[in-house]
Amino acid sequence: MAFDDKTRNRLQKLVSDCRGLLSAEFAIQVQQTYGLDPNSGELTPLDRLGHLSDRERHTAQLLRDTLAHYLAGEEDDKTHRIAAIDRIIREQAFTVLNRLAALLMMEARGLVRPAISNGHQSEAFALYKAIAGSALGETGDAYRVFLFSLFDEFAQDLPALFDRFAPQGQLFPREPALMQLIAALNHHEVAPLWAEDETIGWIYQYFNSKDERKKMREASQAPRNSRELAVRNQFFTPRYVVEFLVDNTLGRLWFNATGGQTSLRERCQYLLVKPDEAPPAAVKLRDPRTLKLLDPACGSMHFGLYAFDLFLEIYREAWDWEQTHGPGSLDLSTHKADDLRPLCQTYADADAFLRDVPRLIIEHNIHGVDIDPRAAQIASLALWLRAQRAWHEADTKAKDRPAVGHGHVLAAVAPPAEKELRQRFIAQLDHLDAELFEQTLFMLKGLPELGVLLQVERELPQLIRKVFGEHGSLFKDTDTEQWTKAETRLRAALTDFAQAARASYQGRLFAQDALQGLRLIDLCREAFDVVVMNPPFGAPTATTYPTIRDCYRGSHNDIYATFVARAAELAPKGYIGCISSRSFLLSPRLEHYRTRIVLPRLDVLADLGWGVMDDALVEAAAYVLRDNGKGSFRALDLRRQPGERDALLLSAQSEERAIVCMKSWFTTLPQGKLLYSASSEVRELLSDAVRFEPNGGTAREGMKSFDNFRFIRLTWEVPRESIGVTNKWTPFNKGGEFAFFYSDFHLLLNWSKGGAELRQIINPAIK
Repeated sequence: MAFDDKTRNRLQKLVSDCRGLLSAEFAIQVQQTYGLDPNSGELTPLDRLGHLSDRERHTAQLLRDTLAHYLAGEEDDKTHRIAAIDRIIREQAFTVLNRLAALLMMEARGLVRPAISNGHQSEAFALYKAIAGSALGETGDAYRVFLFSLFDEFAQDLPALFDRFAPQGQLFPREPALMQLIAALNHHEVAPLWAEDETIGWIYQYFNSKDERKKMREASQAPRNSRELAVRNQFFTPRYVVEFLVDNTLGRLWFNATGGQTSLRERCQYLLVKPDEAPPAAVKLRDPRTLKLLDPACGSMHFGLYAFDLFLEIYREAWDWEQTHGPGSLDLSTHKADDLRPLCQTYADADAFLRDVPRLIIEHNIHGVDIDPRAAQIASLALWLRAQRAWHEADTKAKDRPAVGHGHVLAAVAPPAEKELRQRFIAQLDHLDAELFEQTLFMLKGLPELGVLLQVERELPQLIRKVFGEHGSLFKDTDTEQWTKAETRLRAALTDFAQAARASYQGRLFAQDALQGLRLIDLCREAFDVVVMNPPFGAPTATTYPTIRDCYRGSHNDIYATFVARAAELAPKGYIGCISSRSFLLSPRLEHYRTRIVLPRLDVLADLGWGVMDDALVEAAAYVLRDNGKGSFRALDLRRQPGERDALLLSAQSEERAIVCMKSWFTTLPQGKLLYSASSEVRELLSDAVRFEPNGGTAREGMKSFDNFRFIRLTWEVPRESIGVTNKWTPFNKGGEFAFFYSDFHLLLNWSKGGAELRQIINPAIK
């Protein structure tokens, strides 16, 4: 089923209605039942909540512990308490919606008997109730217990989504709200969507509305916190762009390694190869368990889902290769651990191997990070469902399917800030480990807003030497060994701390967040083979701008450029695939990024133009970078045919459609601008040392906003009293269509305080 505009609009309405229903339901529950007032931030003492049952009293305590955990790094005042309670309500709402959507998707794939699709009349509940009888009370109570049992069952594989004791999963709608929710999810216009892999990704995007994003942008030119950064940049990547980037990164990597002797030549529709292209094959193929792909802004893991398809083929071909060439013919040298043996010595036969491949892909190959905690739920679910579909298509029965580990999808959460708990924990440690733990938490301070942009692997050696002593540059392995041993001790201590009999719920949250930080450190120390992404764009948060400016100077003016610069560090010899704004092709502010990061490694460029990502008001480009030593790249200009971009990319395998550009063409152009479609005559004129200015005259560009969404409005969008040269909004002539005699001014420019905000964009150093 195609996700056309009508389908997406219907799904958007569903998600908006469900969010409103659940938010209202949980706002009532936290206030009237559990004594947390979302309007005033006041907390009713537990001893005054005499109406609570034992179970409800336990939930009330967990909610207070969660609130205290969220406020640990903030001021405990009315404003912050209201924001934290609102966060609790929002998290409970999206978790319940994601859980029920997940069960419906499982039903559509035959993984569970119908449990949600018919509510109280569902087949699975009827069987459950027949066994339980009347022991569980009325039908509504029994149905809730039935759903909880399903949650607990799936929490073993998907704890981020189904763990009922996680801070995001403590509340559940009462029967009237639950029945209303289930009815909406089972509407006949929506029901067919549960069989589609993309549905969960669209749910992820539509949970935050356009109006919410608009209000955030109006309130501040830059995101004010990690949530705003995530919400402003939730734009679903079209499937054809996903396939184009993965085909020309992961697909190209395997194509080159096999000398073109791979089924991916036909499987990867968008792989740009000549019909007769046959690169020299590698002497030894990489063992696929050592291949690592990362999406550093993974969202709903759209890139990872398609990469899963390619990894299935790669594993099959690797098995055949080893069968032909013998044990040891697959290269394991890039794997630091020594626990991997040749495939034929690990598995009894091909059937046993292929049965385990979906698990291997999740546990070895696909990595994802996001600053939005919802992404950890959605991405983990998406990969798990994809693995289940692979087993289903192979007719592997449920009892024969390997248990899937937690994989490598991480939410970049704040390090725990509870001072008392920290002191209690480090009191159990050796003094060196205690100091290391303290320093590590400090190092991870910017994690919720920076994610993988936090260069922890650079700071780590200095930290190790500071704590354990200087070993000198010749003893880098000693630093790594020290960290590995210390991290193992810290992980064990944190696990014991969380599981101790006297541990509070808040103490467990403290330990879980610290462990999540250690996992992200491990991820940043990896060398990836492929990085693919649709990163955020625009300005970073104000608190992280100094760090980004200092660590990524030259690529700091737009956060998407920062992400690509970071990808070049995480995959120094690998492939990078990115869809972003096309501003890097020409923008003076991105000259360093263009000439130092992009051009030397540029392999493929698809200039897509407007309307690519849903609701994103930017012209887009999809491009692939790799360190291949080539002096040329291929460019495709698809801006003039927006309705045919998919088809044009499919036919672009012919070199006749792609423009083959020599990189040397652009090194002599002003600011190294990537004028890939310019004729040789135009490039020669622009490269000429003789300039119009100052020899012939003076040329200046007129006023520009750099960010139309932020700084430009239509005249009827702004109150009349706010318009005028002395007010915030002033008339602005930005050009337009041809007119014989007169064209009215219909645009306004934000010129508040003499253009102070706009000047800040041009030169961030201006205060």
